[in-house]
Amino acid sequence: MKAVEQVKETLTEVDPAHASEYEANATAYLSQLEELHQYVLTQAQTIPVEKRVLITAHDAFNYFGEAYGFEVRGLQGISTEAQAGTADVQELVSFIVERQIPAIFVESSVPQRNIEAVQAAVEDQGFNVVIGGSLFSDAMGTAGTPEGTYIGMVTHNIDTIVNALNEE
Repeated sequence: MKAVEQVKETLTEVDPAHASEYEANATAYLSQLEELHQYVLTQAQTIPVEKRVLITAHDAFNYFGEAYGFEVRGLQGISTEAQAGTADVQELVSFIVERQIPAIFVESSVPQRNIEAVQAAVEDQGFNVVIGGSLFSDAMGTAGTPEGTYIGMVTHNIDTIVNALNEE
């Protein structure tokens, strides 16, 4: 929402003749973003607090977690370039087993093998964790698809998270 405001202000400064169009478009999009925010809040609240844990390959969802009440754990930290070590995997595996986390997630922009390794290590500990789906983190979906828009991407992510974490 802050980005929309900034873009509107910048465009208005550069092209004041179309200021009313920029204002109208920004107002309309901000309304859609507020609806999205309310949707995500409502969906997140369907997950019991103790199950509101989002585990992915890297720590790309901290802002999401803070905004919507999720504890976020990433195997690799914030960088997709960092390699997770054995200790990182074992720490995450212990956390998943201890907390009985039902699902972990792959990301569209990160190789799936690291999360699959975590899943296998969890199974070696006698607990079953599923891969709950693929989330968009560093990139949106393909142009021309719902996930190719910001609103579609966020909707996909929350729906995927909710469906996986609410599975019994």
